[in-house]
Amino acid sequence: MPGLHHLDIWIAHPDDLTDWIWLLARLGWTTEAEWPGGSTFTAGGAYVSVTTTPNTIDAPHDRRRPGVNHLAFEGGAPAEVDRLMTDAPAHGWGPLYVDRYPHAGGPQHYAGWLENTAGFKVEIVAD
Repeated sequence: MPGLHHLDIWIAHPDDLTDWIWLLARLGWTTEAEWPGGSTFTAGGAYVSVTTTPNTIDAPHDRRRPGVNHLAFEGGAPAEVDRLMTDAPAHGWGPLYVDRYPHAGGPQHYAGWLENTAGFKVEIVAD
């Protein structure tokens, strides 16, 4: 069956969790579980866990290395994406490609890109 079941995002510091809690809640994901240093969020039958773990190596996250570059989330109507992009810097997410917003992905693609201080990149795509 096609579809994403879940995604685990390992963060280096518990303080980095705050960025993700705000973003996922803002996008309509529901907090399913919480523990010291982590949370699980659900939406549409899939879940995302964001957590610290003693199994990480002491190296900074770099989305430009081989692996996952970014996560793309559905952001609702273009006006909702605009509001999220306006509010994001106050919650740890800085805008990327500002000079090309909202069409950095092409003239028919309405989206915003954000990066948090840990270097994780997300794309918020309008309906």
